[in-house]
Amino acid sequence: MKFSALLLAIFWTATCTAATLGPEVAIMQIKFPKEKQPREVVIGLYDESTPATVANFKSLINQKFYNGLRFHRAFPGSLIQTGDPSSRWGQTDKIGTGGPGFTIPAEIRLKHNKGAIAMARLPEKINPAKHSNGSQFYVCIEALPKLDGQYTVFGTILAGLDVLDEISKAPTNSNDFPLPKITIKSIVLAPRTPAADPR
Repeated sequence: MKFSALLLAIFWTATCTAATLGPEVAIMQIKFPKEKQPREVVIGLYDESTPATVANFKSLINQKFYNGLRFHRAFPGSLIQTGDPSSRWGQTDKIGTGGPGFTIPAEIRLKHNKGAIAMARLPEKINPAKHSNGSQFYVCIEALPKLDGQYTVFGTILAGLDVLDEISKAPTNSNDFPLPKITIKSIVLAPRTPAADPR
């Protein structure tokens, strides 16, 4: 049993270390209230480690699914979440439960390092296979190892983590919903250049 656990740990570490970024990045433009110009965030994607998740994310981007959605959860200096289509209409009791009408099989291989992007999902009581929500994702403002092995990490922030950190510190209501209307203006795909890679 101990030997099996050791092999699993070695496999986990090797998988996380070997993760490489794919040929495209996602460029997200974020609109803050009272600011004329949106702020930019660049997302690197792990196509090889999480192919189904990245393919779905790119498909939604090409459909302009994310345009106009709000950031609907924020925890200061820790985590922010977006991707719920019902957030277009502001705070409701259903915020955090919406999606495109389907889920994605789990691809739980990578760690929740600082800047990691992962898919949200329903709790294990009703989702024992840990299938990911079809569209909702969150960003780790700091490393969150307690989430490792629980959710599908499919990308990392290459630029603009400070912008997302600012969102995490916005005032919220009792449901952790940011009160300022901070929205995704757009997300587009573009070729990845070596200059964009994290150091």
